[in-house]
Amino acid sequence: MLKEQKLPTKWTVRNAAAALFVAAAIVPGTGTSAKNLDNNGHHNGNGIQHVLLISIDGMHALDFINCAQGISGVNGGAPYCPNLAALAATGIDYLDTSTSKPSDSFPGLMALVTGGSPHSVGAFYDVAYDRSLDPPATTTGNGVAGAPDLCSPSTPPTGTTTEFDEGIDINKLALNGGAPAGVDGGIASIDPNKLERDPAHGCAPIYPWNFVRTNTIFGVVHGAGGYTAWSDKHPSYSSVSGPGNGTNIDDYYSPEINSIPVALPTVPGCNPPPDQTAVAASNAWTDSFQNIKCYDSLKVMAIVNEINGLTHDGKKPAPTPNLFGMNFQVVSVGQKLIEKSVSTTGGYLDGHGTPTAALLGEIEFADAAIGKMANAIKARGLAESTLIIISAKLGQSPIDSSRYLGIATIPNDPVTTSPATILQTLLPFSESPANPNGIGPTEDDISLIWLADSGKTGNAVSMLESQSPATGNIAGIGEIFAGPAVGQLFNLPGLPPQGDPRTPDIIVTPNIGVTYSGSSKKLAEHGGFSHDDTNVMMLLSNPNFQQQTVTSPVETAQIAPTILAALGLDPGALQSVQQEGTQVLPGFQPSQNNSQD
Repeated sequence: MLKEQKLPTKWTVRNAAAALFVAAAIVPGTGTSAKNLDNNGHHNGNGIQHVLLISIDGMHALDFINCAQGISGVNGGAPYCPNLAALAATGIDYLDTSTSKPSDSFPGLMALVTGGSPHSVGAFYDVAYDRSLDPPATTTGNGVAGAPDLCSPSTPPTGTTTEFDEGIDINKLALNGGAPAGVDGGIASIDPNKLERDPAHGCAPIYPWNFVRTNTIFGVVHGAGGYTAWSDKHPSYSSVSGPGNGTNIDDYYSPEINSIPVALPTVPGCNPPPDQTAVAASNAWTDSFQNIKCYDSLKVMAIVNEINGLTHDGKKPAPTPNLFGMNFQVVSVGQKLIEKSVSTTGGYLDGHGTPTAALLGEIEFADAAIGKMANAIKARGLAESTLIIISAKLGQSPIDSSRYLGIATIPNDPVTTSPATILQTLLPFSESPANPNGIGPTEDDISLIWLADSGKTGNAVSMLESQSPATGNIAGIGEIFAGPAVGQLFNLPGLPPQGDPRTPDIIVTPNIGVTYSGSSKKLAEHGGFSHDDTNVMMLLSNPNFQQQTVTSPVETAQIAPTILAALGLDPGALQSVQQEGTQVLPGFQPSQNNSQD
């Protein structure tokens, strides 16, 4: 096994604030590249013609170690992810990989495809805040209040909660997000009236791909003539297209994960959904260990169709994408869910990462699905020309499920409130827990606080420290970041050109296991900065690779420039790579694969 010497993952490039979050927002999304792609192959000397990027959301590096090597008491001690283990036999396995901070799906996804953090990309959370924008024209599906008269062109912005999840769907309860008949999901599912608006540009709605400030690997590959595809859990995650008109992804598929579970005639065993205890109007696919497998099967089928030279729905011929992929939700659900209707609990049995039977089934499902993709690639004769990358947008905390602690969820629970609740009189109403109809504050196992008046940051910190002191820590506070401490991680908060309109004034990370949720359906969460939140698996595999294990610290953001290098394109075409100095992954050499199809 090769142990790589530690290489720097980033160097700090502190551009002027305006250059980071104003100018970058209007740069076209395609960038430039050293070479053009050719869907017929032979476009570079590396032999890599295709990259399949897979995010197994929640999959820790420890989960991969356990499932690939086997763990006592599980599956008779035998490996329970044989397909992943087979890919690792000709792969580079990174043990100390960190996802984005915050470790939410939105910044986690953007790290994978831009090579950047919220510092350059501006994506902090699915639900966050922007001081430079105004509310949408109509109220979103999750309660961000909107009205036509809440934005006036060329007037100072009021600020607004930003939402890039199911709330911007035409109909969040429909699998296709409410898209027109015959359309199975994608950007046609987005209701522009539910998008935040920019008063500096005529109150135009901000589409997901233009909310992000820097370009993506999909923009670079598409701009170089390559064919691209991606499948994810919300229409809003079309943000992966990057700035432009939303067309940098040639084939985008996004069945809505928070829709009501329905029969899936094309998925064996899912017509009707297998778990009939979780198909009510109040349910989503994530409410069931069984139904979530049906949901993820839709995206697996899309990938196999694309490998086989079809569009995601299998209805039309298309090039096998130069860049494509999907996310799995099964493992995340397996780690978090308490499904009372069937008396089944997910998560882990101990701090060593021994999975419960429910989580084990989800890991085995993801592994088998990846095996189907790998076999389809081999059957098409594309194995040597395809780089498979498997990682995760996020981890999940805590691995030791017994340490999970919500707000007043157990007898004598010491955590009785959250930072946002303590500070609710200082928050914009859309962010306040006191708002009975709103989406509420951005709190999972982290609390991101945007104040109505940033000048009161010192007062707010004093309130947190006095109302939740170490001797009576009713909010489970672990660490408070404010002022210069926030500036270590992100651009300082404020309005341009002095500050970043999206940066929180205060970030609170709680003690391990503490989650700001009163939910009795969960025993893990993500979003925070802890090791369990951020340490995820990362594997690069190709039949011509020698097996390697890299122990030096790396980041999921390094996947983006590595993908471009593998395809013979310039990693420096990514604006976040330029601004943050993100490096190609250590141990990976594009020239190590010299075969040609």
